[in-house]
Amino acid sequence: MTLRVSNLCGWYGQAQILFEVALDVGPGSVVALLGRNGAGKTTTFRSIAGLVPRREGVVVFGDQDVSRLPTYEIVRRGLAFVPEDRRIFTDLTVEENLEVGRQPPRLGVPHWTPERLYELFPNLAAMRRRLGGRMSGGEQQMLTIARSLMGNPRLVLLDEPSEGLAPKIVEDMAHAIVAMKREGLSILLSEQNLHFARLISDAAVVIESGHVRFAGPMAELVSHPDVYEAYLAV
Repeated sequence: MTLRVSNLCGWYGQAQILFEVALDVGPGSVVALLGRNGAGKTTTFRSIAGLVPRREGVVVFGDQDVSRLPTYEIVRRGLAFVPEDRRIFTDLTVEENLEVGRQPPRLGVPHWTPERLYELFPNLAAMRRRLGGRMSGGEQQMLTIARSLMGNPRLVLLDEPSEGLAPKIVEDMAHAIVAMKREGLSILLSEQNLHFARLISDAAVVIESGHVRFAGPMAELVSHPDVYEAYLAV
């Protein structure tokens, strides 16, 4: 198992946001963490990555318990976190942004180079020397993911990868995530868009008010419209 989370609780100040969250991500699989705005998806990601100061529970990454490790130590073990707000360097070119993320090859995981990433994201190949600040939101999202892959991670946390993107870019994003999965990369993504998640995910975890309400194969979730209506419908 690439990632195993159990009994994960998280707080911001005195407010408890997560309540005994549990989920698994297997090698080379895509798991969708689904829920409405404010359900606890981003806090789950931040807790896994060690970015929530007050948290309890167990996070096992690979064969190591990383529950009490600082974020930089978790990242060194092969975790990449792609936040929703597309944190690229706007005054650097696409090529330069990718170089910022470069790390040595990691045993047993895909090794990414700029040329391989240009194959994965053809839009970026056409704008290698364009400044990040002169790209569209969708292009910036692709660049953020590509830069994270330059670190040769074992697992990528993708926070709302389809949020606010044009339909064509969403389609391109889905193809890229499927290709990443084929390479053997493990992916945990948070989403509100069930249609997008269905296209790319093997399993789903539904979270609501910090509680897991469903966990299982994506096909099983699709066959339970009552779960969708209760926890995902707007």
